Amino acid sequence: MTRPLPLALGLAAVLGFIAVAAGAFGAHGVSDPKAKAWLQTGGEYGLIHALATIAAVGLASAGARRAGVAAWLFLAGGAIFSGSLYLMAVSGRLWLGAVTPIGGLSLLAGWAVLAWAGFRFNAPSHGA
Repeated sequence: MTRPLPLALGLAAVLGFIAVAAGAFGAHGVSDPKAKAWLQTGGEYGLIHALATIAAVGLASAGARRAGVAAWLFLAGGAIFSGSLYLMAVSGRLWLGAVTPIGGLSLLAGWAVLAWAGFRFNAPSHGA
């Protein structure tokens, strides 16, 4: 496994940790309905894309090199999309909502690249 892939795994775990913490904070730590919704949405997308990153790293490790690109797109998109929602929820700075779609585009690009990697992937045979 090349060095960037373990880094992506570690960052995916951090993204997942933050997503769970944000979801819990949204459920128990805030009373504003908009902040709750932003934390819930950010948490859901963050956790889903932490898992998607782990899957993409696994595919990249198995030989689907383009899946490694998808992993980094998922990480960047998750950080930007979820992070902007988390920051809006705790700071009240609504202008951060203008940043959220950038993260969403990165997430979409990650799924497109992962699909491309999946369609192009030929698993190595193991002498069967």
